[in-house]
Amino acid sequence: AELADRLAIAEAAGNRPRPGPAAGVSPAGAAITAPPNCPSRRAGPWAGLDAAVMGILNVTPDSFSDGGCHFAPDRAIEAGLAMAAAGAAMVDVGGESTRPGAGPVAPDEEQARVLPVIRALARRGVVVSVDTRNATTMQAALSAGAQIINDISALTHDPAALALVARAECGVVLMHMRGTPATMGQLANYDDVVGEVRAELADRLAIAEAAGIDRSRIALDPGIGFAKSRPQNLGLLRGLPRLSDLGCKLVVGVSRKRFIGSISGVDAPAGRLAGSLAAGLFAISRGAAVLRVHDVAETVQALRVWRELTALG
Repeated sequence: AELADRLAIAEAAGNRPRPGPAAGVSPAGAAITAPPNCPSRRAGPWAGLDAAVMGILNVTPDSFSDGGCHFAPDRAIEAGLAMAAAGAAMVDVGGESTRPGAGPVAPDEEQARVLPVIRALARRGVVVSVDTRNATTMQAALSAGAQIINDISALTHDPAALALVARAECGVVLMHMRGTPATMGQLANYDDVVGEVRAELADRLAIAEAAGIDRSRIALDPGIGFAKSRPQNLGLLRGLPRLSDLGCKLVVGVSRKRFIGSISGVDAPAGRLAGSLAAGLFAISRGAAVLRVHDVAETVQALRVWRELTALG
């Protein structure tokens, strides 16, 4: 009533109100869903996950944002435990940089980097995902306690990967990418980026199911920044609802990506937190279930505030 009085006085003085969003509609056009829970081993690793956080733990010397920060095993373990304590539903451990132009890492070197970290985190009850394209690393990581395989090649890089994941009955993330990290920059050619990414992910999903991987164990990742330009990344984020109807949870990684720097004018990846939060919240509002992020505590806080706000709407 008091605000209405002030509005009437302002209008009488010639100040007209500006149009705003319709009542009950979030800035991105949709409400955030229920709070995240830890993955259920019985119902599959993605059961109950909505607006959840996957922490990025790069055990590499050359990742685009934080290469070298967690290269020493003790520092990586400490960082992974901190992510879990801050609210990450799972921690994604990777030993090979997949930044644009990156070359491959031999599986034995990759395993030397990630296995001590995976063992230590799993022993402490952390749900661990391993970010790898190599079947031998997948097997070793699962033996060390990992529960999820996150493969940027959607199980195409290594011919043994499909059968291995099917036998293991673990969770898996199938990500969209064309080419390899070294070549993907030349393959960002789409007439309809959402339609083509959806079709290519649907093909990989069908192949995975035919190999014996139950759909309940599969999540899909549109591969933001992987063989996509800035306009294509934005188009994919806006078009996430078209990917959701494939029937799998969506994992989306926008954290510190180049397109955020391009939009915001921030060159240093570590300085792109605010833009990453904005893009991540938009992705959740468009149907993403899991955000793959570097800044776990800040993302968890942002999601908690959004949940409270949308619950009141």
